Amino acid sequence: MTTQNLHFAKLVIVFFALICITMSDSNAKPLDQHATSSDPAVHIIYTERPQNEEPEAYHIRTLSSVLGSEEAAKEALLYSYKSAASGFSAKLTPEQVEQISKQPGVLQVVPSRTYQLHSGPNNLC
Repeated sequence: MTTQNLHFAKLVIVFFALICITMSDSNAKPLDQHATSSDPAVHIIYTERPQNEEPEAYHIRTLSSVLGSEEAAKEALLYSYKSAASGFSAKLTPEQVEQISKQPGVLQVVPSRTYQLHSGPNNLC
């Protein structure tokens, strides 16, 4: 499979996922509603693409600036996104979210949500 075909396949998958989400029950509720506002929660941190550094090293360095050490950053890092977007997911407190939002190169911080979608027999998903 060529690189162009691979990119097209990824776009088709994302498009289908968006259709499924759009057609899903609009009353779907997050599964993680039980957490309190001061508990650490998983967030997705979108960053600029690093120029002269491996993405994961850049993500760890960005996270270290808030958590205080590379060891703490590696422990908190859940996943490093490198292909379709640059960013990472990590478990952060609300205070850490506020701090990392102000770091150079951080574009957006969004809470990660898990939804349980219900679909009927007439839906595509």
